[in-house]
Amino acid sequence: MVVKVIELMAGSEKSWDDAAKNAVEKAGKSVNNIKSAWVKDQSLVIKDNKIAEYRVTLKVTFGID
Repeated sequence: MVVKVIELMAGSEKSWDDAAKNAVEKAGKSVNNIKSAWVKDQSLVIKDNKIAEYRVTLKVTFGID
């Protein structure tokens, strides 16, 4: 099997887990055969001394037919 790796960035107001879920679900609408994902980086957006957004950068692998 041959796989391709792409990098995705996504955010959520709830959590890093939710941000990762958002990235995979959005990618799944246009990318077939997603096999795995791993978090490359996490970051936060801070506004008025509070967390406004959780952000993740994911590496996503998918099979190539």
